[in-house]
This record gives sequence, C-alpha cells and structure tokens, in this order.
Amino acid sequence: MSARRALLVPATLALGVALTLTACQSGEAQPAKLSQSAAATTAGSGGKAGGSEAYAYSHPCEAKKLAVKMTARAEAPNQRVIEVRNQGTTACGLSYYPLVSLGNSHAADHSKDLTPLVPGGLGGAPAYPVAPGQTAYAVVDLNPGGGSAANVDELNVLPDDRMPNSDTKNFPLGSGAKAGKPKLGLYRGNVADAAASAATARRS
Repeated sequence: MSARRALLVPATLALGVALTLTACQSGEAQPAKLSQSAAATTAGSGGKAGGSEAYAYSHPCEAKKLAVKMTARAEAPNQRVIEVRNQGTTACGLSYYPLVSLGNSHAADHSKDLTPLVPGGLGGAPAYPVAPGQTAYAVVDLNPGGGSAANVDELNVLPDDRMPNSDTKNFPLGSGAKAGKPKLGLYRGNVADAAASAATARRS
C-alpha cells in the first residue's frame, strides 16, 4: 500500500473534523464491519465498496479466486476442517455452508453418497461475507453417532451452492476414517465456532 502525504488543513476545517470524530465516539451504535486487517487489505484494491459486507452480499465468490483445502482436526479425529480462503482483491459472499458429500473415490455412481445434516432455521444475511485474504471455516463431523458406512474414502466439497458441480474439490479421508450420519456446520471465522455449529446440525 502506498503511503499518503499529510495535507495542511485550515484551522477551521480541522476543528470541524475533530467535532465530527467526537460525535462518532459518543456511544452511538455503529453497523457491523469487516475486520481492520481486511479493510487494510482492500484499501488499495477495490476500496471501501469492494471490501464491504454489502458488496460481498451482492457478489458471490468465484471458484477461481478461492483456495480450498481440508485438514483433520487434531483434537477431534472424526472431524474434518474445510478452509475456504478468498484470494481475490475484493470481498465476496459464500452460501451459508459448503455442499458436502462423502463417498467412494472409485465409484462411477455417486447418487448414494452420504450428505451431512446441517443446522436448521437459517436466515438473516443473504450470504457469508469473506474479505480478501480471509478464510471461512466449516467443520464436518464424519461419525458423530458411532456408525460406519462401507467403502467411504473421500469427502467432496463445493464451496458455494451456486457454483457448478465442476468446481467440486475431492479430498481423501485417509486410512482408518469412518463415516456414518455425518454433520456439517455453517461457515464461521474460526475452527472452534465452526465445530460448535456442526454440533447443532439436525434434520429440518
């Protein structure tokens, strides 16, 4: 980001600015904003409009501008963490949660793949906003009930439900993984909150 030179301001204008700042800090409620680090990232690429939540709500994320990966959660061996990082220069919106299925990587027919339960009663903002450089997390609990489906070795992730199936990413579950009645949480800003969301998944 290029540094800006300080400009000399007439005393009367400076006083007006000071009064304005004082009024803004008087305790009035302010609208929710993206984090300061996210705002700093977008200041030189897209500006305020391109980095705002309102902008993200009307601009769905593009698969080509996202980095998607899956990792095992060390403190919960049955859980997998889906990480979706915005590599673009402006904010974008994701669906409330990714589309996820679990199946056999060698199968020709995936119509019987497992689909996880998700939290119900969704509403509010039209999308989950992700600022440039930020990551959205979703957690999948593969086996919350202790059951096990046969021949499940792969987790498939479509980051946003508006994307075509061709943008689906496939991740091996690893040896010894068992899946049965999986649960999926909503996108959240950290892994702990994403795991807590997965625990609330239920049938609608």
